Amino acid sequence: MYPLLSSNIRKILGVVLCLVLLIYLCYASLVFGVIDTSWQTAIDAYTHFNGSNEHIVIKEVRVPRVLNALSVGFCLGLAGTLLQSLTRNPVADVELFGLNAGAALFVVFAVTFIGISSLTQFTWIAFIGSAVAGIIVYLLGSLGRDGLSPVKLILAGAAITALSASIRHGMMVLNEKAADEVLFWLAGSVGGRKLEYLETVFPYMLVAWILAFLLARPIQTLLMGEDVAKGLGQRTLLVKIMTGLVLVLLAGSSVAVAGPIGFVGLVTPHLARFFVGIDTRWVLLYSGMFGSVLLLAADIAARFVAMPAEVPIGVMTALIGIPFFIYVARKGLDEK
Repeated sequence: MYPLLSSNIRKILGVVLCLVLLIYLCYASLVFGVIDTSWQTAIDAYTHFNGSNEHIVIKEVRVPRVLNALSVGFCLGLAGTLLQSLTRNPVADVELFGLNAGAALFVVFAVTFIGISSLTQFTWIAFIGSAVAGIIVYLLGSLGRDGLSPVKLILAGAAITALSASIRHGMMVLNEKAADEVLFWLAGSVGGRKLEYLETVFPYMLVAWILAFLLARPIQTLLMGEDVAKGLGQRTLLVKIMTGLVLVLLAGSSVAVAGPIGFVGLVTPHLARFFVGIDTRWVLLYSGMFGSVLLLAADIAARFVAMPAEVPIGVMTALIGIPFFIYVARKGLDEK
């Protein structure tokens, strides 16, 4: 009992430390940039707004990007954990499995050929694109006599991602005006996104977060093996379908707000397991928080790399994620 209690205390302390780090990163994101401000200025922007450049920057630019980074990072962290658990693939991620690519493809198609600008429609299109891509990847990964396998899933995801990228580029060539509208968005960024984008999708995010934690225990049981889970009375197909639905909500809402940002969901579950072990409930919580930390830190770094210009946050996360992907992939091969 006492070792278990001690373990839970350590995990709770880790949550507290992570929250402190998030608070500091939120502070840094609010006050540092091309225009340096202060914490007091940030408070005054809401209590004594005077129309100054600093107050406008705080309210219209920095607060929205902080909230976007927190929410999108949490979504991507949860999505990575669920996807890696569901597929038993250590390199699974919404970017590598084509979910981001499918959402982005449908959004670009809607902007290019339909001219959709409504935020509500924009969100639903991202959801549909993510779902279609996920279903196709699953079906492709199930082909063959040996059925579903992690290797086939990652290959199918890579193929769908490449195909979606090719089609997107073709559509943008046909409509240069639309290309200008979506090009920076496709690189992934939480900057320049109005708060209304997040307000539109946040209810879906919240539902997905709640469902993810409700599914933690069934997923933990499923990780022991499908036969064991069925023997314990679990309806494994229902768990998989619900997890797929949550993944669509997480990936679609993230793409709708910030564009396709990759590799966050690849890195954070491994970091979470390093600190808290394999308990899915704790892994989900830590992975979500690490996702927010990573995205906030990447966003802050993106402002200073080429100041006064700004590097898309998707580029920064790729610089972190690609070496990590190579390390995990090689580790997996060495174990075999």
